[in-house]
Amino acid sequence: MSLSKKIMGVAVAVAAAWTMTSTTSFAAEASLYERLGGQGAIQAVVTKFIGNVGGDKRINGYFATADLKKLNKLLVEQVCMATGGPCSYSGRDMKTTHKGMKVTDAAFGALVEDLVSALDTFNVPAKEKGELLAILGPMKSDIVEAK
Repeated sequence: MSLSKKIMGVAVAVAAAWTMTSTTSFAAEASLYERLGGQGAIQAVVTKFIGNVGGDKRINGYFATADLKKLNKLLVEQVCMATGGPCSYSGRDMKTTHKGMKVTDAAFGALVEDLVSALDTFNVPAKEKGELLAILGPMKSDIVEAK
């Protein structure tokens, strides 16, 4: 099965999971991790996000030498843990990771746009999207080094 068919299959499952949880009273008590659809859904969004970044000429240079498989794993861990999931983040802190990269405000903004686009691809509801961005947003001060 091709990667695009696998991603589409995951997208359908993710959409179904979000629809199910958003229409039950369980959603009000569920963690953001659960409302996002769990690790499979997070994996799908992260994979799409990395693809978006790779195609984004504004910022893909920052990732030219990155180990994308490792980056994918670490981003899934980070989002999983940050949203209340059972994962542990095994990467370095954001300040250490981005030291010397001279990431600008504009580049950070482009990265956020690419993430929002990935979330929109999978029809993540506005409430959950906003909560996730609110969790990740404070990392900006550890990532941006240049205006």
